[in-house]
Amino acid sequence: MSRAALLVLADGRFPAGGHAHSGGAEPAVTAGRIKDAATLEAFCRGRLHTAGLVAAGIAAAAAAGADPLALDDAADARTPVPALRQVARRLGRQMMRAARATWPSADLDALAAARPRGAHQPVVLGLAARSAGLEPLDAAYAVAYENVSGPATAAVRLLSLDPFDATAVLARLAADLDRVAARGAEAAQRVPHEGVDALPAASAPLLDITAEQHAAWPVRLFAS
Repeated sequence: MSRAALLVLADGRFPAGGHAHSGGAEPAVTAGRIKDAATLEAFCRGRLHTAGLVAAGIAAAAAAGADPLALDDAADARTPVPALRQVARRLGRQMMRAARATWPSADLDALAAARPRGAHQPVVLGLAARSAGLEPLDAAYAVAYENVSGPATAAVRLLSLDPFDATAVLARLAADLDRVAARGAEAAQRVPHEGVDALPAASAPLLDITAEQHAAWPVRLFAS
């Protein structure tokens, strides 16, 4: 294992398409729920402990060798609105292209063949981590970080927020990231004995509602 592979996977410049998505920050900014660094931090913390936790568990389970098709179905069940399911699969398709070019593997090829329109992004990210020789906890960290770094980066563009302030928000979330990644990896360890029901199923109804609304906007800066 090369831990440096985690840096590549979690790098915002990894060509997995995340730069085009705000993780719900765009509708939150428009509604006035994100207006400065303090409200961005509150938004990211809530997202991390809900959508981020779910993604961390799924990614860790994929990295641990759980059935990716069962995990993809579990991700679908934990993503109640069509807009977010479509986004997750679109991001998964882009992640698949990047991962297969970077860390080719039979596991990635098999999932690409089984889900030609895209598997959920955390499933693909977990398999990419496995193909790169990383541990389930590494996958959990990568996907948890992506769940908050995306909104933080988007807020810089949407609010003209000082990039230093946005980075400071991510730094203050470090302890929460540790806890969420650990919880996701611990849940993944139970999957072989308990099935996918062992994975987190936290919900964020406001993110679901605003995602559907945002998808219908005629003009928007971000795809989601």
